[in-house]
Amino acid sequence: MSQTVDRALTILPLLAEGPADLGQVADRLGVHKSTALRLLRTLHEHGLVYRQTDQRYRLGARLFALAQEAMENLDIREIAHPHLVRLNESCGHTVHLAVYEEHEVLYIDKVESRYPVRMYSRIGKPVAITVAAVAKLLLADLSGAERRVLVEQLDYPMYTARSTPDAAAFLRELDKVREQGWATDLGGHEESINCVAAPIRGADGRVVAAMSVSAPNVVVTADELLTLLPQVRRTADAISAEYSGRTRAEPQ
Repeated sequence: MSQTVDRALTILPLLAEGPADLGQVADRLGVHKSTALRLLRTLHEHGLVYRQTDQRYRLGARLFALAQEAMENLDIREIAHPHLVRLNESCGHTVHLAVYEEHEVLYIDKVESRYPVRMYSRIGKPVAITVAAVAKLLLADLSGAERRVLVEQLDYPMYTARSTPDAAAFLRELDKVREQGWATDLGGHEESINCVAAPIRGADGRVVAAMSVSAPNVVVTADELLTLLPQVRRTADAISAEYSGRTRAEPQ
């Protein structure tokens, strides 16, 4: 039975490469055509493959519907939280998780610092979109046209002397973040608070969330916080892998 299941599942990535006929499927599986045909018929009955008029097989609509349903039921916060806790236990600083929804970037999870000085951020509260590191990552993943439209609609409050001053500067920053794959907020929102962030990606490579580590200057300098970037990125990669179903490996 396990061999039959293994063979059937081997057919799916083959057809993901494009339509294939019975002979090609049999050759890939290393079985007789009659065996391959039985497997294909079973997959066809369940809507996972479809036989075209030219007698070649392709992936079926049911497979895409199942994938979409599974993605919609994934809870990024539930998946990410244990990873955020481990990172917090390792570094001791505040860890945030954020998503982009309806032109706002919102915190959806937070693990508090173990130090006496705490941040005032709250779950469900929008971030300062023009300066926050998590916001930069989420907006940088939008298409060029989407970025330009959104950036032109934003206000640019000067929270500190390091805040993003205008749309042109913000577009340059988003281009930089998109290229390097991580972001910072070094005193852009509050003079005394620094932050480093990394993206969490879905199976299609798009950014579905962003996570960050933040700390006040009285606890750690900006340069010291930046040394945590590799650890932050490994944590984000581990969350991405689990969310997309590639592996359940934890960060090293």
